[in-house]
Amino acid sequence: MEISTVKAPRWFVRRDIDGLFGLFLDNLIQILLIVNLCQGVLGFPPSLVYGRILPGIALSLIVGNFYYGWLAYQKGQREQRDDITALPYGINTVSLFAYVFLVMLPVRLTAIAQGTSSEQAAELAWQAGLVACLGSGLIELVGAWVGNPLRRLAPRAAMLSTLGGIAITFIAIGFLFRTFANPVVGLVPLGVILITYFGQVRFAIPGGLLAVLLGIGLAWGTGLVSWDNAKFATALQPIGVYIPRLWLGDLWNSRAVLLDYFSIILPMGLFNLVGSLQNLESAEAAGDVYPATPSLAANGIGTLVAAICGSCFPTTIYIGHPGWKALGARVGYSILNGIFMGLLCLTGTVAMLAYFVPIEAGMAIVLWIGIVIVAQSFTATPSHHAPAVVVGLLPGIAGWGALIAKNALRAAGLGTPEKPLTPALIEQFKLSDTYIDGAFALEQGFIFSAMILAGITVYIIERDFRKAGYWSIAAAFLSWFGLMHSYRWTVADTVVNLGFGTGTPWAVGYILLAILFFYTEWQARHQKGNQKVVQSPSQDTFDRN
Repeated sequence: MEISTVKAPRWFVRRDIDGLFGLFLDNLIQILLIVNLCQGVLGFPPSLVYGRILPGIALSLIVGNFYYGWLAYQKGQREQRDDITALPYGINTVSLFAYVFLVMLPVRLTAIAQGTSSEQAAELAWQAGLVACLGSGLIELVGAWVGNPLRRLAPRAAMLSTLGGIAITFIAIGFLFRTFANPVVGLVPLGVILITYFGQVRFAIPGGLLAVLLGIGLAWGTGLVSWDNAKFATALQPIGVYIPRLWLGDLWNSRAVLLDYFSIILPMGLFNLVGSLQNLESAEAAGDVYPATPSLAANGIGTLVAAICGSCFPTTIYIGHPGWKALGARVGYSILNGIFMGLLCLTGTVAMLAYFVPIEAGMAIVLWIGIVIVAQSFTATPSHHAPAVVVGLLPGIAGWGALIAKNALRAAGLGTPEKPLTPALIEQFKLSDTYIDGAFALEQGFIFSAMILAGITVYIIERDFRKAGYWSIAAAFLSWFGLMHSYRWTVADTVVNLGFGTGTPWAVGYILLAILFFYTEWQARHQKGNQKVVQSPSQDTFDRN
């Protein structure tokens, strides 16, 4: 009698708990950022944040997490596999900051300057955020049909190294700093995570859960977190039941924002699209091949649901699939994340959870995810493409360095209407041999520049100089229109400068580089032809003999 070896996916496995803690913490951090920025920077009242924005976020997260969990389950059934990991999904961090500071805040400040009341200014800013989110979702949805051709054109090293640059900076380093700022609390959970997933040691309970519990105990036990009646009372105030609504009228009333802030909405939508493509490539390198068109379309639909239902913040396929897969998470972690995040946002209990569970308790999981992503950039690409991976890491590191530099300037009291950031700062940096203007240039569109520079390096290694030239032309095109490198100064930041010819210096540089590659291709062919001519007489002599 033959024993069947067919494997079938399951809706939930034990290690989905570990995946849930990691993805849930990541989403929770984004929600807390949204609450703090909306109330602190934009001056939104709690009724707007908890009654409109968070319910919209809840629906967008439920739609995406449930879809990607279902997609993974269906894929597992078709392929008879029980090791399929659902694509992680959540709020897009880059768009979050961009829409707060570059769309909603300017609208609010302009309204106040024109004599509008603070409450009405907040309403106008929120409506502008809805329109920006809607525009991003439309770009993502339409772009779903160009995903596969782009994946075929871009070498794997170009895709994965871009993610590696983001992971090592915007994910790993920040939590590493936080770990060593509070070593008594942070090091033990990190040790548990490393022992569990690198050392393959199994504890009585899932390693992720154990790390979080130890982190909570150490945080409260050492006094990093302590009881505060006032803070606890504040955390209880928003608790209630919030029913999502459709806000189509508010979207229509603010439709002019699409044109007024097109220079922000277009690059954000494109960055989100390209980033999601790179995450699909990362999932494929980890063994899970997902179809690009439905995966990207669902991402765009999630963002559209967010905008229509009150959220100003686009969603995205998250970076980190190989990390969740290595954790042992499968299908259930995605669905559970949608359920729990939906309940938190629809009941206003986000603040209370954040009060009892500090970020330090779970950040080791996210730090580990960053490590795995960077490692995958090298292990899932041909070994001789390692130099291209290193090149692809650099723009992300530069973008992070530019962010740190501007944060330092703001901490020093600059970046205010009285003391704005100005180009004069560049010369001050150069006195210490720091060409910060280069970092500012790499910061803008670094997802594009990282992928292009890594792709160029791959084709140089393969001696396919013609393709390297084509990639340089693509870089010149993107630079010319300001989709990468070109930046302008605001009071507190340097931001993308979209427009015809705004990136002329970089465009010219890439064109010259393309000419060099085409010349090199011609020279290589010419030399090869001469070698054949030189070799042929010798061959004739050999044949005659």
